[in-house]
Amino acid sequence: MCRKKAAFRPMKHEEMELLKKRCGGSWKLVLKYVLVGEKNYRREKPQVIAGSGHSIAVTAKGDVYSFGANSLGQLGLGNTEDQLKPCLISSLQGIRITQAAVSARRTMLVSDRGSVYTFGHDILGWEDTNGSAAINHNSSPKLVESLKDVFVVQVSVGNYFTAVLSREGQVYTFCWGRDKRLGHNTDPVDIEPRLLSGPYEDAPVAQIATGNCYLLMLVYKPTRMSVYSVGCGQGGKLGHGNKESEGIPKLIEHFEAPDRRPLSISAGPFHVAALCCDGRVFTWGWSTYGCLGHDADEEEECTVLPTAVEGSLSGVKAVHLSAGRYTNFVIADNGDVYSFGWGNSLNLGFQDNATDVLSPKLATSLAGLDEKIVQISATNSYDWHNQDTGLAHTIVLTESGKLYSFGGGVKGQLGLGVKLAEAQETVAIPSRVAVDLI
Repeated sequence: MCRKKAAFRPMKHEEMELLKKRCGGSWKLVLKYVLVGEKNYRREKPQVIAGSGHSIAVTAKGDVYSFGANSLGQLGLGNTEDQLKPCLISSLQGIRITQAAVSARRTMLVSDRGSVYTFGHDILGWEDTNGSAAINHNSSPKLVESLKDVFVVQVSVGNYFTAVLSREGQVYTFCWGRDKRLGHNTDPVDIEPRLLSGPYEDAPVAQIATGNCYLLMLVYKPTRMSVYSVGCGQGGKLGHGNKESEGIPKLIEHFEAPDRRPLSISAGPFHVAALCCDGRVFTWGWSTYGCLGHDADEEEECTVLPTAVEGSLSGVKAVHLSAGRYTNFVIADNGDVYSFGWGNSLNLGFQDNATDVLSPKLATSLAGLDEKIVQISATNSYDWHNQDTGLAHTIVLTESGKLYSFGGGVKGQLGLGVKLAEAQETVAIPSRVAVDLI
């Protein structure tokens, strides 16, 4: 069964045997590891990613469409013109894309052959604070040559660094390694991928998630998943009960309890959300604008340990979550969508209500779509050097492959094909994007 997966067909016998050993010693466990990872980062499935001012959509066939802000070529269209509607990246013809990731003015794509392509801001990690590095850019997809010997299955872009996950479950990071901030001590402008070492190394990583200067890893073990974190600990976003930074990946002990079995993770810039096997959602980190969804009367500036989100989510079995820029979205097993956090850009799914939502609420405007939503992506990055990309936006993908968008749209990131009226910055009602992914 594993051999039928495109990522594993080229593997040598000894490589497969080593992976089997790391997964627990059986092919059944290897398949379980593979399926968990593919489900979490939607490998070979249609997907949509909301960036800071631009959006990327990947079809079921592996074609890629882009729209929105394009000042540094982050749309991959060979130019730097903003686009109001989805445009096919024709230069990728013949290459099947299986996963995408975006950050501020940067896009990265993974192909079914494990290659990584990047376009936009030509910095894989550290950016000079005076912004001078921003003049370097690629407006067309460019192969990341330094990863040619690594079969990549997932890429995640955080502020100041990039992380990639190999099919063998190993994690590599670019840049931001000074003072051993990410498990290795390198120059901050180093663009060579460095293998991330740590106490998890005997087990494969199934999923990675990056935020503002920190990284989380969902590590596969035969009996359960574990979560490790590394990087900047400000606001308690590493989940260790303090605000200390970590130079090497450290186990989040809170998820080792029998009744807390993590299934997937999602990182915002300054907070984290995790989904457990029983359908509960846990959040931690900065609690700005109510993005953790905890009791507003008792909420502190930050929460340093993973804490269950209750209120309207009590008794709800969640199946998907998405952490954004001070926001969270949760999809329940019955198709209901809940959201909470920063509502200033009308990007939470509450029509004409721009107030912050401090605890989970049913997203009423999404309920009216009469479509089953399978994925949600909310802007989870921030462009520190170019704040004219507009407010955060959200895009949802339905089971039938349709896309709907709402929130900030001044740069065309909603993909509606029309320029917003003068002085209008947002669209409150989820509106159909003119491309189908299936």
